[in-house]
Amino acid sequence: MRISVLFVAFGMLAACGGGEIAESFDTRRNVGACPTAGAIYTASRIVELADETNSFSNITYTGEVVDVRMYCRYAGGDPVSAEIEIDFAFGKGPQGTERTKDYTYWVAVARRSGKVLNKEFFTVRADFDEGDIVGRSELIQNILIPRVDETISAANFEVLVGFDLTEEQLTFNKEGHRFRLNAGQ
Repeated sequence: MRISVLFVAFGMLAACGGGEIAESFDTRRNVGACPTAGAIYTASRIVELADETNSFSNITYTGEVVDVRMYCRYAGGDPVSAEIEIDFAFGKGPQGTERTKDYTYWVAVARRSGKVLNKEFFTVRADFDEGDIVGRSELIQNILIPRVDETISAANFEVLVGFDLTEEQLTFNKEGHRFRLNAGQ
C-alpha cells in the first residue's frame, strides 16, 4: 500500500512540475563499487566496569556495534558521497545507576592499506527506561571519499566504525574478554 501511495505521489509531482523534478534526479549509474564498511573488531564493543574486577556483577554499561550498512553515490569524475547506518546494542549492568548513558564512537575513512584519511567522533545516547538492554540506529550522512579523479575506484577505500575506548578497554577487548548482558536469555 505504501509503495503504491509513493508512486501516485511521484506521478502527481511529475505531472504538476513538468520536467523540472525529473531533471533534478541523477539517473547515472555508479561507476564502481562502494567502499567497504564495518566495525573494527577490537573497537566494536565497550564494557565499563565499576572497578578493576572483571566479573559480570561489576558491569556498569556495555555497548556493541551490531551492524554497519553503507550507501554511496558516484558517477563520472564526481566525488563519492556516502552515508552509513549503524546499529548498536546497549546494556545496563548490575552496577549501572543512570537511566541514560552517552557513548562516544568514531567513523573513519581510510585507504584499504589502513591509512586513516579522516576520523570524526559522534555521541549516541542509550535510554534504559524501557529495559536494561536497548538498541539504537544512527545514520551518518555526508561522508566524502577523497578520490583524486574518475580513475580511482571507491573500492580502494573503507569506512570504519568503533567506540572511543580507553587503553584499558582496548586491552580488555584484545584479550578476548566479553560480557553480553543478554547471554543465557
